[in-house]
Amino acid sequence: MKVVSTIARLLLALIFTVFGLNGFLNFIPATPMRPLAVQFVSALVQSHYMIVVFMAEIVCGLLLLANRYVPLALAMLAPVIANIVLFHLLMAPAGLRVAIFVSFLWMVLAYNVRFAFSGLFVRDSAAVLS
Repeated sequence: MKVVSTIARLLLALIFTVFGLNGFLNFIPATPMRPLAVQFVSALVQSHYMIVVFMAEIVCGLLLLANRYVPLALAMLAPVIANIVLFHLLMAPAGLRVAIFVSFLWMVLAYNVRFAFSGLFVRDSAAVLS
């Protein structure tokens, strides 16, 4: 399981580092999208929201690459991945396979560091506070 987790971590790190850098350097050509997806992405870009997302992707990718603060990187990437999956599911289905693959990699890696997230799954908050 350690080898699988390491491979998942490195793949996830490379994916987010490369695509985060692509947000600033545009070295991967954009694929054609449906008009609604173009409007959505245009609004995110014009509002400068994507700068924050791309920076988070780069930072988390580098953290995963360095094998430092992996649970923090995974926690920061979770909403990014959820939005990527929803975007491709609802607006640009062509990229859904890659989004599902990234989700799978995240789940493999999150399972490996599940101890770090164990506090989130406590039923009674009084047990945590005492």
